[in-house]
Amino acid sequence: MAELFIELFSEDIPPILQIDARQKIKQTIEERLKKKEIKFDSSKSFSTPQRLVFFIDGIPEKIEQKKKIIKGPNVEAPQAALDGFIKSNNLNKLDIYKKNLESGEFYFAEIKPKVIDILRELQSTIPEVLQGYSWKKSMKWSVYDLSWGRPLKSIIVLFNNKVINFNFFHLQSSNLTLIEGTNEDKIKKVNSFKSYLSILKSKNIILDQEKRKNIIVEKMNNICNARNLKNNFNKKLIEEVANLVERPNIMVCKFNEIYLKVPQEILIVTMQQHQKYFPLFDSNNKLTNLFLLVSNLADKKGYIKTGNQRVIEARLADAKFFWDKNKAQNLVKQVGKLKNLSFFNQLGTFYDRTQRLRKFSALISDQLNLSKEKIEIAASICKADLVSDLVGEYPELQGIMGKYFALEQGFEEDISFAISDHYLPIGVNSEVPKKPIGLAVALIDKIDMLVGFFGINEKPTSSKDPFALRRTSIGLLRIIIENKLSIQLKDLINYSIVTYEEQNVKFLNNSVAKDVLIFLRERFKNLLKDKKIRNDIIEAVYSSHIGSDFLSLYKKCLLINKNISKDICKNIIGTYKRASNIIYQELKSKKENILGQPELFLFKKDEEKHLYNKINEIRQYFSNTKKHESYEETLKVLAGAKLVTDNFFDNVIVNDENSDIKKNRLELLQMFCKTYNNFIDFSKVEGA
Repeated sequence: MAELFIELFSEDIPPILQIDARQKIKQTIEERLKKKEIKFDSSKSFSTPQRLVFFIDGIPEKIEQKKKIIKGPNVEAPQAALDGFIKSNNLNKLDIYKKNLESGEFYFAEIKPKVIDILRELQSTIPEVLQGYSWKKSMKWSVYDLSWGRPLKSIIVLFNNKVINFNFFHLQSSNLTLIEGTNEDKIKKVNSFKSYLSILKSKNIILDQEKRKNIIVEKMNNICNARNLKNNFNKKLIEEVANLVERPNIMVCKFNEIYLKVPQEILIVTMQQHQKYFPLFDSNNKLTNLFLLVSNLADKKGYIKTGNQRVIEARLADAKFFWDKNKAQNLVKQVGKLKNLSFFNQLGTFYDRTQRLRKFSALISDQLNLSKEKIEIAASICKADLVSDLVGEYPELQGIMGKYFALEQGFEEDISFAISDHYLPIGVNSEVPKKPIGLAVALIDKIDMLVGFFGINEKPTSSKDPFALRRTSIGLLRIIIENKLSIQLKDLINYSIVTYEEQNVKFLNNSVAKDVLIFLRERFKNLLKDKKIRNDIIEAVYSSHIGSDFLSLYKKCLLINKNISKDICKNIIGTYKRASNIIYQELKSKKENILGQPELFLFKKDEEKHLYNKINEIRQYFSNTKKHESYEETLKVLAGAKLVTDNFFDNVIVNDENSDIKKNRLELLQMFCKTYNNFIDFSKVEGA
């Protein structure tokens, strides 16, 4: 068995491009080998900033292909189908013949036995794979036609320790790799993958990205443990940094403590996102003036550490300057500057948004029983930090900076925190706002967003959602569910439409409220599925749910899903199905309507009267508990009818000889089913 080894050496490739290429080129090579029926034992891919490496082991040097008959398209298929069959199987037209089968006449071909030289197969396959890979971002350089992630310098392709010769644009495959030197790259001859690893090891290059990552984490943990610091490192940054270096060296650096007076979010973003440093926190999770740097070179003379400390000092000095400047600028006065900041062409400016949210405050405060004044103040200034220098420099800190500005200027804490909280949640699994004023502003902000874009027909499609309206809707629903808010969204949506109309915004959609609610209901289904709630339960609850109280919808789904396999639900569903099946069979054979309106004078047995009384008892329960219904209690009430229904089915023959009595009994059963459907549509539940 032989091994296939490929190295693609280039200028430094960014981590995102590197990871994608590493994974997808490996996958394509595997697929091509399997398609050609070339077996292999294992397949691995590695990368450093300059190297993409693929190693496939256990490949045979030759394959003896036995004689076989292959079936092609039907003779009545288009000519293109036959041409494709011939081309894909490397056939000659003379090899094709027709044969009758039970299902029709088809083309067939006989593949004669032959020995396949794997090296020759790979000679055409490898360049095809490389040319077929599509970079997310690519570039051309010099006078060459090749488009690659970064300038490609050399290609090694060895099979069974022999060079597979081919041309790839301006490059010729070889067995020569490059080792980056101080002044120039040094050429090294490679005889095998094992010798390649030895060459890299002699230069302290770690090829395996997972090994590099583990080394980085281990060294950083050791530093933290020795200094009694917390090791809560950003996992995405670790992944990124592991693909930025091939000889990881960890250094402890520091900056002037004066910058710790600046909000720590600014310092963290500067270090993590702008400089790829790891900020360090003390045992109380408070930011220190220390940070970790992962370098690709050993810092024997301390130049790297000194240089990076100078860089961070300069960046933090800028951040402190902007912080001192912006925190002194009155937030209320900054709101007027939002008139120059466009939100969306047809929806006005951010100033217009804040005015809509301010008017919205009255309705949301009534629904949540909160201070209208506080919500109004928070809504008015919640976007004011967008015109600050700091948010211009650090867009990811919008809201967070507004919170700090408000606290510095003496706004109440709940109003200040509402400025940052109203953007939450920022992701599928991120936290939702919990403080009352913050969640109120978050709700109206998201409703305003949905209504505006639906109003101008900028709705998400199956493939595109440029304004993140799906994320906005999921965030809105999560706020409602996780804060247990029983609110009527329809009223809020309708009022939001009014706030747009008052600003003379011209909507192109005449059914905004309906469309937004449908969109929210569809998104809510996905949220429920993520909670492992059965599809049939979701459909059953949805079918009987009227209104836009998503909390009640959620509670009902959760309760049924929890109890579906327990006796309480089994009794309800069993009884319901027995009644509904009788009605279904009757309706299937006849076209008359059964409305659920029995006549008392046609009752001939006590069991009919008892069932009728029980149904009315349940109906009265629904009527009395409309606003404060306990779903757990409702289940008990519905399950409590089992004895009465069992007695009915045991002692009453529905299919009576008298057609009027029979019809009346069917009406009674329909009345029973309709009453139960007030809770959920049990006909859609597949069974307990």
